[in-house]
Amino acid sequence: MLSIDPKEISTNKLHGYLLGAVAPRPIAFASTMDADGNPNLSPFSFFNVFGANPPILIFSPARRVRDNTTKHTLENALATKEVVINMVNYDIVQQMSLSSSEYPAGVNEFDKAGFTMLASENIKPFRVAESPVQFECKVTDVIGTGSEGGAGNLIVCEVVKMHISEAVLDVHGAIDQYKIDLVARAGGSYYSRARAGFFEILKPISSLGIGVDAIPAAIRNSPILTGNDLGMLGNVAQLPSKSTVDNFAKEHPKFIGLETLKKHTFAKEFLNKKEVESAWKVLLIK
Repeated sequence: MLSIDPKEISTNKLHGYLLGAVAPRPIAFASTMDADGNPNLSPFSFFNVFGANPPILIFSPARRVRDNTTKHTLENALATKEVVINMVNYDIVQQMSLSSSEYPAGVNEFDKAGFTMLASENIKPFRVAESPVQFECKVTDVIGTGSEGGAGNLIVCEVVKMHISEAVLDVHGAIDQYKIDLVARAGGSYYSRARAGFFEILKPISSLGIGVDAIPAAIRNSPILTGNDLGMLGNVAQLPSKSTVDNFAKEHPKFIGLETLKKHTFAKEFLNKKEVESAWKVLLIK
């Protein structure tokens, strides 16, 4: 394993390792306005939601590594205390990327990237009309994490108005994760299209699961079953009863008398289909 002391490598190289390892990251497409009323638009992937009451978003325009300068977004946020955070979906990802070019101060990235400026209701910066969700925010704090190139500047934003395109809502009025089609940032030049890689993990049961430590050693140490498989097996409140297992065996006699590895292979097939109880029954058949 490669072990790294951050103080012993260049900031550029460390930056690459961090972005490659902590990924994918949601994108804050931040619209601000300078003190003279000039709009600015730029994406940042040091970003997430940090509370719902009050609703708080935080993103970080880091100091440039190459020359330790700050970005217009940070300067505008400090000057006006307002920002719109627009979410980025697949339909606008190429335009978003174009807007990240470091145009001189005063150049309107909305125009450069071909976006429509949409007036906000509670603050001055414009919204990106093409974005599926737009958050009008007041900046409540800016926390600098350092003074050298690569240091972050955490812009703490309280959402004062949220706008959601009806096109991304389901029949219940909730955001449909497939319709919204969000993208995220990874390392290098890579992005991730969220809906192309969705998978479900059921939340732990309300009662305590038996845990991996309660799984018999012969199963726990299986060369067939992975850690994820064991996690699913451990997330049951109790094992199937002997009578339930016996009835399952009568209905599926092919599982009776199997050698251990074959039994584990069949159990894994059930786990791949999220049929945890059936997996347990196979494992417990004598």
